Amino acid sequence: MQSIMNTQVPRHYWWMLVIRGILAVLFGLAALLWPGLTLIALVFLFGAYVLVDGVTAIVASLQERTTNRQWWVLLLEGIIDIIAGVLAFVWPAITALALLYIIASWAIITGIFEIVGAFSERFTGTPKWLMGISGVISLLLGVLLAILPGVGLLSLVWLIGIYAIVFGILFIIYALQRRPLAEAA
Repeated sequence: MQSIMNTQVPRHYWWMLVIRGILAVLFGLAALLWPGLTLIALVFLFGAYVLVDGVTAIVASLQERTTNRQWWVLLLEGIIDIIAGVLAFVWPAITALALLYIIASWAIITGIFEIVGAFSERFTGTPKWLMGISGVISLLLGVLLAILPGVGLLSLVWLIGIYAIVFGILFIIYALQRRPLAEAA
């Protein structure tokens, strides 16, 4: 993290890192205090992103139609993006639920493959018992998310909130460490 921040923000802009950290902490607190509102906001951000991405893909595909024989693939992707964006705005609860079920499916499939890999004779990497435990945990997570989607969505928002708070605090600490360096320069 430190090397990335060194190249992106000069020392005399340490205060910008403090602001970013404070904003991250505030976002994290908002996610913990108002998880429903945070979830809807995240769904709307997703919707806005895929709408913009869809328009961009369509424009690029139309510009490429004379030089690229498969320009229609990008056009189709753009149309699908726009449909997904509109659906996110029209049915935000369904969009959030769909995302949760995608994560649940991924966890179940991953868990199954890890369990199978733990019993495979060809597998020589990670200790088999560790892979088996990982598979069981992934499988349980996926099943719990599928059975209790409301709790899963709430947990997801809380994890994002906790992450944002920790990330923000680390940013503030890092910025305050850079402050003496900026004053010495």
